[in-house]
Amino acid sequence: MSPPHRLSRRDARRVAVRAQLLARDRPVDVVETVRDLGHLQLDWVRAVAPAHHLVLWSRIGSAYDQGDLDRLLGERVLVELLGHVRPAEDLVLYRAEMAAWPAPAPGRDEVRPYQRANAGWVGANDRARRDILAHLRSEGPSLTGELPDSVDVPWTSSGWTNDKNVQRLLDFMVARGEVAVSRRERGQRVWDLADRVYPAGPTLPLAEARAEQDRRRLAALGLLRPRGPECPTESLDAGDAGEEVVVDGLRNTWRVHPPLLDDRSFAGRAALLGPIDRLVFDRTRMGEIFGFDYVLEMYKPRATRRWGYYALPVLDGDELVGKLDATADRRAGELRVDALHEDGAWSSARRDRVVAEIEDLAQWLGLQPRLPAHLGGE
Repeated sequence: MSPPHRLSRRDARRVAVRAQLLARDRPVDVVETVRDLGHLQLDWVRAVAPAHHLVLWSRIGSAYDQGDLDRLLGERVLVELLGHVRPAEDLVLYRAEMAAWPAPAPGRDEVRPYQRANAGWVGANDRARRDILAHLRSEGPSLTGELPDSVDVPWTSSGWTNDKNVQRLLDFMVARGEVAVSRRERGQRVWDLADRVYPAGPTLPLAEARAEQDRRRLAALGLLRPRGPECPTESLDAGDAGEEVVVDGLRNTWRVHPPLLDDRSFAGRAALLGPIDRLVFDRTRMGEIFGFDYVLEMYKPRATRRWGYYALPVLDGDELVGKLDATADRRAGELRVDALHEDGAWSSARRDRVVAEIEDLAQWLGLQPRLPAHLGGE
């Protein structure tokens, strides 16, 4: 067996940055960008811009038109699946999971107790499930509030989904491949039968589909643990994909996407990232590779926030170097910068690069940048 590759921390950061299309050469096509990123997580918080649009702007730049994503979803070139935008052709990788629902999570051998409980709740409400399917079959695409709620056993939770019976049932019906999001109206999901939304295609064996998911996930992220933290929205594992690598100063081994080792040249740039950008989504991986301290603080009391309600991580080259506390004040027509938190000492050149990105973000949003005086504002 070949010995593992070895990477310095700097090279590990560069692998991750290049994989996420954040090096100097920008992509230009929305579909290719989504394909290379693996997916876009949908989030409609508009403190700056909805997260999925912010991800595409941070890669493509101000040439990205938010209407392009809506158009591609409408044309079914891209589809929404469980809160993520994916290329329609990728559905072939998820049909086996739908057919086997509830299937063990990737890298796990058994169905978790919470998965069995979810399946039991769906079974207890089979009449409501069939009523929803019958409504969609006869009435066509419908908003959640237009669907019948004939649930016999209410959904209980200690969180925000408590008593949201139809919403939770729809989520599980998506996971089963029965219904799908046809489109969005002002952010609200419009539902239809899955076979009216998704293109026809084969069903791969579950193990084969999971292996390809692992390969694509690793290609999109560059560097992953063989088994990452369990996450309900997406797997953070590489499984057996790629090749083994050791990163200087970090414990145990990682998996790396081999093509990213072929070219060690790197030309970076500055970028402003959304709070759920895939470069920073796995906070454990982010801390290990980048040594970066960051959490989304919108759910914290104002007095306990360190960086701001919706602070954006700041990338410069191969380093995460700070957080931007900014708000899109659309009524005033301004992108208001309340603070730019600089981790460590910044050069004037770094500050200039980041300010240029702030100004580009404002232009893309159709707003005027309002900067503090020390960043060139009035």
